[in-house]
Amino acid sequence: MPSKLDQHAEQLAALGHPVRLSVLRFVVQAGAEGASAGDIQAHVGLAASTLSHHLKRLVDAGVLRTRSEGTFHYYSAAYDALRALTEYLWEDCCKRGKSCC
Repeated sequence: MPSKLDQHAEQLAALGHPVRLSVLRFVVQAGAEGASAGDIQAHVGLAASTLSHHLKRLVDAGVLRTRSEGTFHYYSAAYDALRALTEYLWEDCCKRGKSCC
């Protein structure tokens, strides 16, 4: 089991690519139902095989979830993981004798 630090470092590394960050923002904006792979592809304008690589990286990092409905694939944000990541980044904010951020 990876440590919290290792897990969050992997998530940040996955988000450290402009295409993947754009995909995540698009999927988050799609809401709880998520977005189809086709809609994501139209948004980023990449070949399906290239997009598949980026989507896999985001799913493997735990920031996206995937589900299949027939031949369609949908991706939704892993809101719990994203919240944990942002909370991790802020959890020690201003704790060295300074006022709260």
